Amino acid sequence: MGRHAQRRDKLRRLIAKTGADSLLVTNFTNVTYLTGFTGDDSYLLVTNSDAILLTDERYRTQLEDECPGLELSVRGQGVSMINLLTKVIGQTSVERMGIEASSMTVQFYGMLEKQFSKISIGPTTSLVEQLRVVKDKQEVQEIRQAITIAQKAFGVIRASMRPEQTEKEVADAIEAQVRRFGGKCSSFPSIVAVGHWAALPHAVPGERLIGDSPFVLIDWGARGDLYVSDLTRMLATGKIPPKFRRIYEIVRKANLKGIKAIRPGVTCEEVDRAARGVIEKAGFGKQFGHGLGHGIGLEVHEAPRLGAKQKTVLKPGMVITIEPGIYIPGWGGIRLEDDVLVTRDGHEVLTSVSKQLDEMTIE
Repeated sequence: MGRHAQRRDKLRRLIAKTGADSLLVTNFTNVTYLTGFTGDDSYLLVTNSDAILLTDERYRTQLEDECPGLELSVRGQGVSMINLLTKVIGQTSVERMGIEASSMTVQFYGMLEKQFSKISIGPTTSLVEQLRVVKDKQEVQEIRQAITIAQKAFGVIRASMRPEQTEKEVADAIEAQVRRFGGKCSSFPSIVAVGHWAALPHAVPGERLIGDSPFVLIDWGARGDLYVSDLTRMLATGKIPPKFRRIYEIVRKANLKGIKAIRPGVTCEEVDRAARGVIEKAGFGKQFGHGLGHGIGLEVHEAPRLGAKQKTVLKPGMVITIEPGIYIPGWGGIRLEDDVLVTRDGHEVLTSVSKQLDEMTIE
């Protein structure tokens, strides 16, 4: 049995626990996870015994290549998805169908209820996402690939960065280098933030010059074949100001403390607390306003979340980010982010870009 068929079998067990006899998967990323199909605009109906991909003619050849053996139902021109679904469900014994509440629109849900008045339709939450939390060996390898691509791209960018470049020029160059080293694209729009703009955790690169401040924040990642990476580093653009060095070391210690806390059996809340405590003890607790990290995989933000009241217990195979930060409006922000694999006896830091400040300067 292939890895995608195994995932669908695990999903069936989760579906059964909800009392449903089937699940209509409408989140395209979840469809990819369950089938290997990399297109979109397609739904997957998983029943007790079958899995049927509902798609259209554009993807027929692609599906035959990516998902050989998967049962397809292909709609022709002028046939709506709801009409195709009506045909498919009419050929099954579905009586209690679950839907993905987080991805289905209210409009489509209303159409389903109207069309299938004799079928019980009920919302489910994160059934497939539960499976995606723990990665298998191949998934971890694909994340490693995405990290390697991102780190190679960063190496080129760092070596070629000049004071007269704008934030946007650097962000665009990162995208180009990611593609050059084999990535499909950046895993999200790169953040390049000079000086006080780095106080915005999701700053948008603009026309500010790299040389306008003594430091710049770069938050970037790469998408390999399917899986992604997510890193953040700070670069000093000249002589390092004492205040910057002091706050940087606080964030670096928080980063290391958070990583050290990672092991099976520990909750996400406990890891967050370990890192956050370093920043709070230094007097900057109010300047660290987001969670410590999140899972990565097919998407750059996946379960689990690391933060206060997050009771998820870490398990081997989870891949999470550790990204503490201190953000001071009018002065700037400092964030350091690594991707970390939870192993059977602890953890493995998958990222390897230096965090020693004196090694992170550009001329």
